[in-house]
Amino acid sequence: MEVKAKAKFIRMSPIKVRLVANLIQKMPVEKALNQLQFINKLASGPVASLIKSAIANAEHNFELKKDNLFIKELTVNQGPTLKRSMPRAHGRATPIRKRTSHINLVLGEIKASGVVKAKKQEIAAPVKLEAQPKKEATVKLKDSVKEEVVESKDGSTKEKGKVIVDPRMEGRGGHAKIEGGKGFATKMFRRKSG
Repeated sequence: MEVKAKAKFIRMSPIKVRLVANLIQKMPVEKALNQLQFINKLASGPVASLIKSAIANAEHNFELKKDNLFIKELTVNQGPTLKRSMPRAHGRATPIRKRTSHINLVLGEIKASGVVKAKKQEIAAPVKLEAQPKKEATVKLKDSVKEEVVESKDGSTKEKGKVIVDPRMEGRGGHAKIEGGKGFATKMFRRKSG
């Protein structure tokens, strides 16, 4: 069971809050609160109040015991920055960035034996290839197949057979593309300098 709590727009730099947050990662909740009491950082106040809020969520919403909880995940992200300016000499102004941070907390449940619960994810069995119907490959030659008709001097027509023509040979104006009759190079070099 996971219990989540968030604290947003805390008027403190995320770097300063992370110093405190990294100290209490993966700790039981009671031990983390005791640790935060004796840390000489201002960021320990908002983090402690967030942990207390998450404990209250766990007890009220999920009916979990306080002794059976630990800090599973504690992340500190940067929020929006307030931009202020300070007057300096010669009519100048220098920027001041007042940073804010968002703290996300996830509490996990410890078993009675002290082992953390790990939920197993069910993995769907892969589909066998034999079960799928096999598709036969069909080659389409409708544009590239032409019937050749031969006319004799007598005026009678005879069908010679089907001739397969490479579709790459048919250019825009009936010119052969592969042979390079009319391409970019010929257009470039036939220009006359004026």
